[in-house]
Amino acid sequence: MLNPDYKEMLSTLSDERAEFIVVGAYALAVYGFPRATGDIDIWIRRSSDNAQRVWRALLKYGVPLLGLTKEDLTTAGIVFQIGLAPRRIDILTSIDGVEFDEAKSQCKIVEIEGVKIPIISRNHLIQNKKATNRLQDVADVAWLENETQ
Repeated sequence: MLNPDYKEMLSTLSDERAEFIVVGAYALAVYGFPRATGDIDIWIRRSSDNAQRVWRALLKYGVPLLGLTKEDLTTAGIVFQIGLAPRRIDILTSIDGVEFDEAKSQCKIVEIEGVKIPIISRNHLIQNKKATNRLQDVADVAWLENETQ
């Protein structure tokens, strides 16, 4: 289930034809392992065309841009946070261990409350979490790998 803020942002990105993939705990929940999280992680393609589409979506959504530029949306390692936990939206320009094009070609499309959402594949989620290697990620990988066997 999506809270209204997440639903509106994902719908707006889709309406603008932005290229994005949901990663992190929300992706984990799609694979059957829901856990508490204070945000949704939205990974965007780093390209000038997509930056324009994401920019339009952010403006349409009403985000205070706080110094963010379109160029930031094409730069690796940017995390733009909108709002506060437990309804925060994180826009990511890169994630560890996975390239966007490869992930996009293998993502899973799910429909939640009428919104079609691209979700990182189970294998790429494992790859990302192994590369990130935080304590929580180690536990997530153990669960994901156990569920695939």
